[in-house]
Amino acid sequence: MTNLLPAFLSGFALSAALIMAIGAQNLFVLRQGLRGEHVGPLVLFFGLSDAVLIAAGVGGVGAFASAIPRLTTILCLGGGLFLAWYGIAALRRMASPGAMSAEAGGGLSLARALATGAAFTFLNPHVYLDTVLLMGTAGAAQPEAARPVFVFGAALASFTWFTGLGYGARLLQPVFTRPAAWRILDAVVGIVMLTLAASLVVGTLSSPV
Repeated sequence: MTNLLPAFLSGFALSAALIMAIGAQNLFVLRQGLRGEHVGPLVLFFGLSDAVLIAAGVGGVGAFASAIPRLTTILCLGGGLFLAWYGIAALRRMASPGAMSAEAGGGLSLARALATGAAFTFLNPHVYLDTVLLMGTAGAAQPEAARPVFVFGAALASFTWFTGLGYGARLLQPVFTRPAAWRILDAVVGIVMLTLAASLVVGTLSSPV
């Protein structure tokens, strides 16, 4: 057991360091947490998705995917379009006073929330870079017997972060009773999404196939 502890800590620490960066998934979970909409299912979905992708990366899918550059190109362009669409939608919400409260109507249904979460996960190349490629490479470097423990530590970090972010967002709800706070949040969401979209598209088009 003692020999497996470093693998667990390595997986947990690396996953935590990667997942805490501001990104599409985190901002979506934060917004849903502030609205109190479908937090549990989204936390479960994002955690399980990360666990599956990390396990796939450790199992060798990362090396397979990196050997098919055209697949990466299609993924990056599709992800860039989706992030751009969501960023524009956030900026439109910022300009719409009726969307500026946690109690405002027009929330997402569970099916639509999960579909949006799936798009943020499986159409976002950054997720694959972090989980399948980077985490997969680090996990594959572990002794074979320690790899499942590495995956478990990484998955636990993901579940812990999304749980804390989704349910911890309630502590900020008093701040978000003011329309100005929602405007700022949606402005940040819009800018981050459009920046990510631009970096994906520009990086893809400027890279040799």
